[in-house]
Order: sequence, then structure tokens, then C-alpha cells
Amino acid sequence: MSAIADLFVDLLGPDAVEAGDINEDYTHDEALTAAPVVPAAVVKPSSTDDVAAIARLANEHGIPLTARGAGTGLSGAAIARPDGVVVSFERMNRILEIDTENFVAVVQPGVQLDELDEALAPLGLVYQVFPGEYSASLGGNVNTNAGGMRAVKYGVTRHHVLGLEAVLATGEVIRTGGKIVKVSTGYDLTQLIVGSEGTLAITTEATLRLYPRAKHGATVLAPFATLEQVTTAVPQIVASGVGPLILEYIDMLTMAATCSFVGLDLGIPDDVRDAALAYLVVALESQHEDRLDADVAAVAEHLAELGAIDVYVLPSNAAAQLIDAREKAFWVAKANGADDVVDVVVPRASIPAFMEKVSAIATEHGAWIAGCGHAGDGNVHMGVFQSDPEVRGQVMKALFSAGMELGGAISGEHGLGTEKKQYFLELEDPTKIELMRRIKAAFDPNGILNPGNVFD
Repeated sequence: MSAIADLFVDLLGPDAVEAGDINEDYTHDEALTAAPVVPAAVVKPSSTDDVAAIARLANEHGIPLTARGAGTGLSGAAIARPDGVVVSFERMNRILEIDTENFVAVVQPGVQLDELDEALAPLGLVYQVFPGEYSASLGGNVNTNAGGMRAVKYGVTRHHVLGLEAVLATGEVIRTGGKIVKVSTGYDLTQLIVGSEGTLAITTEATLRLYPRAKHGATVLAPFATLEQVTTAVPQIVASGVGPLILEYIDMLTMAATCSFVGLDLGIPDDVRDAALAYLVVALESQHEDRLDADVAAVAEHLAELGAIDVYVLPSNAAAQLIDAREKAFWVAKANGADDVVDVVVPRASIPAFMEKVSAIATEHGAWIAGCGHAGDGNVHMGVFQSDPEVRGQVMKALFSAGMELGGAISGEHGLGTEKKQYFLELEDPTKIELMRRIKAAFDPNGILNPGNVFD
């Protein structure tokens, strides 16, 4: 291990390499089931040239490389091998350009979402990917194709990445896309790299699509007597034409635990809270206050017609607290002892059928499954409480199979990493998997980029 570290010290200098007593933060991400791993070294490049030199050296010696941003991922994809090296982008954290004419930002991978938002706010602009953890890095978002609550209106990361600078395993540097909103010139390498979990290339720069920042916003909360009523209401709210910014469902147990976790009191009467088994959260935005008011009134009326017990238009402070609380749902599940988390995605009209299957799976295997989700785009997030690893594996496989049978996928935004790949390899079409392996081999012939992730 020391020999590996020495190679990179000779290349970058001692200040850019951490070895021996490595900070514990570099040994894990936030996956609940992944064991921490101490890598042979952590390298901290300051430029694309540094990253290219790191890749060339690693490729020459067969040293595994794992790119790492803020380590907020939930699939184990940022965990290196013990004979490998973590490439940490904490020093490549500059916003290189904000182009207000073309509505793009050019950033290095270590830039955090909150840092980008702080820079954009005074300019009246916003980057619309909102995965719930604002300390996450843009490089990590690109690697996992992060989504979040705003995906119902704006889509996920791949819809906002216009171009990339990336380093191949051989140390070659490529540029894909650019400040252009469409391209039909050969294969779209940008979109191939987005969501590849660091297995195809190492992103060193991203060109991101920006939008005008809405001046007005409002949040509506509707408790329902059953989860089925909530999930049935979702496609009708989408079809109503109001264009919700956020459309989330939260089950009763998750709502109670989450509000308690952040100390939030929404002022819902006891009789309503006792009758509600699930909640729908609808956030709206507009550049014009009168249009927003009209949309809020229409949504409230529609929710009442769809069977809501009551409808609340939350004060701005309470709304912000509720959204913040919803973002912390993972931490709530973790604090309450969840054994694993899933983020199955299904066609949004299939959510009721999927949730029926979830209930049956939980009953069959003696598990407790609670959660919430991006109801507007069919991304269902659940905490799985089943301490027996063998039984939990059966539960997870059943959940993923149920989602895929309804036309969905194992992961909507967390990725496969090391922790979900076994289900992917077992359940996915073998022909597709083999094609992906050939793509991996073309990008990374010696298999040094994040080995063990997505594929064995």
C-alpha cells in the first residue's frame, strides 16, 4: 500500500496525497449496507492535468481509481478498494463561469449545490436539480444522474448537463457537448457518461443549464385517509396543467417521524392528523403573484374533489420547513434504524399498483416498509426495516422485481454502486448487461475506473 502512495507522491507532491492515517470520511459514503474501506491513498488533484496524470499512472500500474465528491451517495459507489486510490475533488471546487446570456454555468466537480445556488441567486438564476442534500457535489450528481423533488417539472441531472470535460482511464482528455441545447452529431457521449457512476470516465468539468429564478412560490399540503387516494390523485394533479414544482407523497409514519426529527409543527388539528394515513405536498412557482394565487386555488379545489380530508396552504416559513424536513427523510430512516433504503421508479400511474405490492411484500416477509417519494415522477423512496440479512435480501429482490414488472427500474436516482448491483445483474436483461460491459471495456480497457461498481 505504501508503494502505491509513493507513486502518487512522486507524481503530485506530498501535499496532494493522503496515506497511512487516512481520514475516516474517505472510507465510506451514506449507503446503509456498505462496509467502510480504507484505500491505499487519497489523491487531491488541483487541475484536469493532474487528473490526467493520475489516470495515466494508475492505468500503467493497474491501480483502481474511485472518483469522490462530497460522499453523500446511497449506493456505495464512492467507496474505493483497499488496493485502490480515492480521487477527491475537494480542491477542484471552482465555478469557472456563469454565462447569463446563454443561461449556463461551467463548474468543476467539487462545487457543491449550495455554493452554486448562492452564486446564482443574486443573478436571478437557478440550477433546478434539487436532490435533497445541498452539500452534494456537482461531480457526484453527474456520476449518479441525481434527481430530487423538482424532477416532476424540470427532470433529472442528465436533462441539465449540456457538456462535459472528462478524463478517460488512459489519461486522454475529451470534451463533449458545450453551450448548446441540442446536438445531433454522432453518439451523445455526454449522456453516456452521466449516470455511469465513475466507471467510464472521470468528470473534471460540467456545463449546466440554468433557468430564471421564480419570484413567487407556494406550498399546499393535503392529508388523505389512504395512500391509495394520494397515489390516485397524483396523475390528475399533473394533468391539471398547473405544472407543480414539487409533487411529493409522505406516509403517516414518515411524516410523524420527520416532523419530530426537525421539530416541525404544521398546526394540523388532532382529528385530521389521526384520520390521515398519507399526505400529498404540492409546491407551485410563478413569476407572477396573481397567476400563482389562481393556481393555488385551483389545486386546493382539485385536491378537495379528489378526497382530501382538508387542504392547507402553508405559510412560507412552514412550507420551507416542511420541504427541508422531507429532504431529511433518509436521515430520519437512518436514525430510526432502517436496514436499507430503496428508490424504485415506476410509471407514475402505476404507483397505486406498486404500493399494493409493497404492502404484500412487507406482510409476507415480516418487514416494515415506510417512506415517501417523488410521486410526480414515480420515484418511490422507502426505508426497509428487516434485520435478518437473508430475509432482507428477499424483500429487496421482491421490491425491485415488482417495480420492473410494472415497467420501472431498480433505481431512479441513487444508482447501483456496489450495493444494488447484485439485483441489477440478476434481474436485468442479460443482453443489455453484456452491451454495457462492452461499452465499459471500450472506455476503460484495463478496468481501473471504480471496479466493483455496477458490474463485478
